Amino acid sequence: MDNLLRWRDEFPIIDKTTYLISNSLGAMPRAVYDRLKDYADTWATRGVRAWEEGWWEASAEAGDQIGDLLGAEPGSISIHQNVTLTQAVISSCFDFTGRRNKVVLVDLEFPSIVYFYMEQRRRGARIEMVKNEDGVRVPLGKLLEAIDEETLLVPVSHVIFRSSYLQDARAIIERAHEVGAYVILDVFQSAGTVPFSLRDLEVDFAVGGVLKWLCGGPGVAYLYMRPDLRPKLKPMITGWLAHQRPFDFEVGEIDRTEDSYGMLNGTPQILPVYACRPGLEIIRQAGIENIRAKSVQMTERLIRGAEARGWRVNTPYDPAERGGTVSIDCPHGYEIMRELVARDILVDYRPQAGIRLSPHFYNLDDEIDFALEQIADIVSTSAWERHLQPA
Repeated sequence: MDNLLRWRDEFPIIDKTTYLISNSLGAMPRAVYDRLKDYADTWATRGVRAWEEGWWEASAEAGDQIGDLLGAEPGSISIHQNVTLTQAVISSCFDFTGRRNKVVLVDLEFPSIVYFYMEQRRRGARIEMVKNEDGVRVPLGKLLEAIDEETLLVPVSHVIFRSSYLQDARAIIERAHEVGAYVILDVFQSAGTVPFSLRDLEVDFAVGGVLKWLCGGPGVAYLYMRPDLRPKLKPMITGWLAHQRPFDFEVGEIDRTEDSYGMLNGTPQILPVYACRPGLEIIRQAGIENIRAKSVQMTERLIRGAEARGWRVNTPYDPAERGGTVSIDCPHGYEIMRELVARDILVDYRPQAGIRLSPHFYNLDDEIDFALEQIADIVSTSAWERHLQPA
């Protein structure tokens, strides 16, 4: 028996759709309704007193809840609005005007991160882009070779968003540390579906968000800094929350706190923090090791089904190289995706990848088979044609 299905009823959308899009937005837990009501009731009845009756500590508590899932030390996670902003906070700790000014990127990286670091060239950053060879994998040897004594930062995704390629984070981190560079590991597409420990990896920074596999909704991103780096690295993007005595409202240079609040800046967002915690608790109870075992089995089923129908799979076949998504590339993939969504089979499409299907612990094998059958039906009946854009 699949014990993980005990949580299936906790996700209302599962009753109405075939939900295979957790790589983009995890299903909402039913308990979020109650948490949002708690937020509204607190604001309505306690007003400004809410800050000292829980709001002020809410982000730190959520950070520790996330850190527990990621194998991070207590107090080492700060909460932000999105991952691009976490990259901005981290990069503001560094000076790009010296000889060590290189940022190593991969061309399969999420575009927002590439856009951000390309703009850092105005601060003196020098970008080296490692090119992929097959649209699926980042060539590890080429990536490690690019990380040299002039490298400052290596922002890299643990799992590539297009292909679900699971990178060798340990090898990347070890190489960076050999030459004195820092790694910013983006765990957005791995947290909640691939087990790992930030503490054991000894990574310098890690970033991500809760809205995908952690079922936490939008508005909560997280930033991990290895605790021993705190005395050394201070972000220029800062604000009153990072001050030792924020409510003294002192004017002048910041007296920065040494805990995770030192990476914060302005007033925190509270509503998304309320919304994210039920999903985090369910993931904790389900267990990421258990989720991973089921994910490997379900993605294998998707790969076998696609291969049997002659569709190209732009995701590694080896589970040791694969995250929780399978990208299926068949002709007219975008239009097929639109027809699937019209049939309440929720998936998405990415160029150079195909239709991305992302089963999670609350999914059934029957749903995987059904989605594949519907793709085949859409192809055979040309139902995708209704979604063609006018010339």
